[in-house]
Order: sequence, then structure tokens, then C-alpha cells
Amino acid sequence: MSTSSPTPPDLGTELTWRGIALGILITLVFTAANVYFGLKAGLTFATSIPAAVIAMALLRRAAGNSIGETNIVQTIASSAGTLSSIIFVLPGLVMIGWWTGFPYWMSASLCALGGVLGVMYSIPLRRALVTNSPLPYPEGVACAEVLKVGHATGAGDSNRRGLAAIVMGGVVSAGFSVVVATQLFAANLAQYFRLPGEKGGTTGYDLNFSFALLAVGHLVGLWVGIAILVGACIAWLGGVPLLTQGVDGAAEAVALFAWSKKVRFVGAGCIAVAAIWTLVKLARPVVTGLRSAAQAARVRKAGRADTLPRNERDIPLGTVGLVTLACMLPIGAMLASFAGAAGLGEQLSLLVVGGLVYILLMSFFVAAVCGYMAGLIGSSNSPLSGVGILVVIGVSLLLALVVKPLLPASTGQALVAFALFVTAVVFAVATISNDNLQDLKTGQLVDATPWRQQLALIIGVVAGALVIPPVLDLLNQAYGFAGAPGADEKKALAAPQAALISALARGVIQGDLDWQLIGIGATIGGACIVVDELLKRGSGGRAHLAPLAVGLGIYLPLNSTLTIVVGAVAGWLFERAAERRRDPEATKQLGVLMASGLIVGESLLGVLLAAVVVFSGNGAPLALVGEGFATAGQVLGLLAFAGIGVGLYRWLLGR
Repeated sequence: MSTSSPTPPDLGTELTWRGIALGILITLVFTAANVYFGLKAGLTFATSIPAAVIAMALLRRAAGNSIGETNIVQTIASSAGTLSSIIFVLPGLVMIGWWTGFPYWMSASLCALGGVLGVMYSIPLRRALVTNSPLPYPEGVACAEVLKVGHATGAGDSNRRGLAAIVMGGVVSAGFSVVVATQLFAANLAQYFRLPGEKGGTTGYDLNFSFALLAVGHLVGLWVGIAILVGACIAWLGGVPLLTQGVDGAAEAVALFAWSKKVRFVGAGCIAVAAIWTLVKLARPVVTGLRSAAQAARVRKAGRADTLPRNERDIPLGTVGLVTLACMLPIGAMLASFAGAAGLGEQLSLLVVGGLVYILLMSFFVAAVCGYMAGLIGSSNSPLSGVGILVVIGVSLLLALVVKPLLPASTGQALVAFALFVTAVVFAVATISNDNLQDLKTGQLVDATPWRQQLALIIGVVAGALVIPPVLDLLNQAYGFAGAPGADEKKALAAPQAALISALARGVIQGDLDWQLIGIGATIGGACIVVDELLKRGSGGRAHLAPLAVGLGIYLPLNSTLTIVVGAVAGWLFERAAERRRDPEATKQLGVLMASGLIVGESLLGVLLAAVVVFSGNGAPLALVGEGFATAGQVLGLLAFAGIGVGLYRWLLGR
């Protein structure tokens, strides 16, 4: 790792069986980690850079190893960081009581088909949003720098340091999670209380001792962390106290009820407006991309495909069209099967045809939106939740206005389930298009061949799709999802996006959605847009208040937001200290790699603990102490969390 950008080494052989196998293995591991972490915190992490470092460390002595091969490994593995975002929708079918688990082939096929469509839909946008675009693609550029330096002469020490940072982060976060599971360390520090006054409302704080959440804060950066804090303050210093004035009951129960049933919908309105604002700015690059893709297609049709540079050769548009059609046919069969089993057979043709048209059009729309947002702020920061909210409201409104009047009143819940299923397909498209253009930016910078990367990502999509359903089933059996029938609220995974999206679908179709709350959130989102634009202009682009992050701060659980904010501040302090080191950029990159390791370690340990819970039948199989140790556990947990965090950053700076 270096502050300079050396000339990329020879590309070498890109697609190799060895690289494909390693990419699939990393994908399977990181997908399982991302599914757990996303359900717990409502966020997923990008896997490209950790995968690239792991691949370089493992293949550095292998014969014929090249930057092209490593790039393919990270491209395949990057799908683990994005396709797993399907958990923002799919658990909603369990939360509303429609599914009790995740039917393997239907769930896996949904993820795979939607993911392949995401690759196809982003191909026509590559030239406009990658090759001829000023978009920064922060993660794509960072990954390219890691690849270039890692394959430069004498890069062995750099690779070893990077791998050591990932391993150290993973071991520390997993070890800390084990101690938390013994209950010697508390999992969080929380208190809810009433504010002064005769009718004082309630509020509180909840700091989660999670190194994975701390790492997310490090990765999103200071300004996104500030925006999340602003959202949390709007929710917990404004909305919750206001809505709980004069309400009797335990402070914690009253506060959490007001937030989950009311305030979160304010966050939904804020996210929706922020997402629409992003779309407004997208019109010109989308049109340009379509024109450029059509021009390349004419060159191929004229028999002059060999005149295109190798690094400008995508999967041909004709093939894109055929693959898209090939995906639509089984998707139509799945819609028919789902609708028939849901008792919606009276309007089966309308639901299937309408669902396919909606998926076809909305998928391209979200591919453009997500590709642009990934280029602007990176895949990790890209607010897929906002896209999901728009998609589910759109399909729910259509079902409520067009289909519901034609069916018996008893089918309302079935329509909600159908809306979630259609949204899940579109969301799978969104997640992969969000990732594909980021990968293609990395490929452009290392002179890779686009069609090989596109094929590699399809391989990663299929691998990830195969592992998502069993991991979801395992976590559902071990913990359950908050709000699902029979779930234990104390140990249930929050799955905040899935809860919100399913609540929106139910509210729109059943006609009981409080649009006033959505409107308040929309107003807040509009104000944030104005403040964001003023800050950017006044600071030359250095300061900003991301409206989508404000919305996330409103509707993510408090035990996620506070730790993320702490991580954002810690990462900022670390990077300021790194500026005083001999090689600042290399030190900062080590911070990114360690943060990725922290997330992977805690998430994988969470999956393993879920397996222990399921097979042992014990909700706390590693517990060494009882509830009487709770206060001491909070003190010990806080001290250990702070001390280990400081120690990790000092260790990095010392390297």
C-alpha cells in the first residue's frame, strides 16, 4: 500500500478455475457473515477489499498469479456484500406470519434470478456511469489501488500487513462476542427514562458493545456518522418524547412502542424524499449511458467488434436481452406459484403479467439509481433502503388500487405477501447493480476485461444465492425476527428494514398507513436536502449532511446508531493520527481492512452461535453467570470495549 498509484502490472490470465474456486469460497463465508450482521444492525459491509487482500495473500506464491486473476476473485466475492442485502425484504414474509421459514429453492431462485438481472441491467450503464463519468467510486478506486500495490514488486510485506489487520480484527471481535455470550460482559449499556415535567415524555440511550458496529462507523466516515446522529436526535430527543407525553407505563416499553409504531415511519418519509432527489439528478447520465450502449451495439452489428478496445468489451446487448428474457420466464412461474398458493388465483393472469411488467421496468430504474449512488458514495454507504421503500410503496399502491377491488376482503394479507415477494425480486436487482458498476470501476483502473468481470459476478451471485436461505433459516430458528409471531423480543434479531418495508406494504394495502407521519418525514428530508446543498457549497464539498443517512438515523434501532456514531468519530481521529505517519494512505487502508475484519469476525461468530443455540435447544448455551451479574457485566463490558478499541487503533498506528 502506498500513497502513489503505480502502473498496474501485466493483467495476466483473468478467468482461472483456481480464482473462481477461491472467489466462491470467500463468497460463501462473507455472505453468511453479512446475512447475520444485516439482520442485527440493518447494515451490510462491502467485501471487495477484504477479498482482494485475502486472495493476494493466499495466491502470492502460486504459479501464474496475476492482478487479473485477483481482480476476478474480488469481483466474485463482492456479491457477498450486496446480494445479502435481500434480507432487507425477505424476512418480512416471516414477520407478517406468511412464511414460517424460507423455502429453499424459491428463496435461492429469487436471489439468483434477481441478481443476474442486476448484472444485465447495469451493463448498458457502464460507459456513462463508469468510463465517461466523474463519479468518484470510492470503494472501486480503493480496491484498484490495493490490487496495483499488492501486485507491484516487493509488495509481500504490504500484503502480509493487510492480511494481519483483517485477521486481528476478526479474532478480536469474535473473541469479544464469545465473552459477551458468557454474559460476563453485557451486550449493551441502555437506560430509558422520563423527562422532567408533569407530562414529561420518555427517551433513553442504548450503546451496543459491538465491534462490528464500531467498524461500520469507521467505514462510513465522520460526516455520514454526524448525519446518522442528527437522525437519532430527531427521533429520540424530538419524536419519541413528544409522542409519549402523558402516556403511562414503563419508560422502556412506552419509548420503544412510540419509536417502532410511529417515529420509524417519519424516517421512511425522509428516506423516500432523499431517494427521489437522487433520482432527479440521474436523468442525464442514464440517457447518456443508453445512447453509448446503443452505439457500441451498432459497432458489433456492423461486424467491427474487434475495433473496440479489450477493456471496452461488455457482454453484448443481444445477449443481455436474451438473458433478461430467460430470467423473466422463471420469475413469472414463481409469481404464478406464489399467487396461486396465496389464494389469489381469481386474478392470477393480472398479477403475473402486472408483476412482470413492474419488475422489468422498475428493475432498470433501480439499477440506474443504485449504480449512480454507488459511484457517488460507495456500495457500503449506498442507501438501498430508500430504493426498497419506493419499490414497496409503488407495488402496494398498484395492488391496492387495481387488484384489491377485484378480490374478496379476506385476501388482504395475501396481497401484502405478494407485494413483498415482488419487492424482493426488484431489491435483488438493486443490490447487484449497486455492486457491479463499483467492480467495473476497479476493472477499468487495472485494465481488466468488462465481460469477464460481468461473468464472474454472475458466478458470485449464484454462489451467494445458494447459501442465503439456509443461513436465514438457521437464524430464524435460533433467534427469530422482531415482530414475527411467537418471536422472543429480547433475543430476536431486529431486521429493521424488513420490518419497515413489511409495515409499509401492510399499511398501504390495508389502508391504515399514517400518511401524516410519512409527510413529516418527507418535510424533514426536504430540509436536509437544502442544508446538505448549503453545506457543500459553503465548504467546497468537504462538509455535508447526507439526507438518506439522516433518515437511517431516525429508523434504525438506537443500539445500532449510537455505536456507529462512536465508530465514525473513532475512525476520524485515527485518520488524523495516520496523517502524521510516514505513509498516511497505507495506514488509513490498514484501518479499512481491520474494520472489515471486525465485521467478519463478529458476524461469523454470530452464525456459529446461532447453530449452537438451535442444536442445543438452549437460548444462552455459553452463559456462565445469571441476571444478577448484569450491572457488573455492564461496567466490565464498557471498560473492555473502550480499552480494546483504543488498543486496536494504537496497534495499527504502530505498524
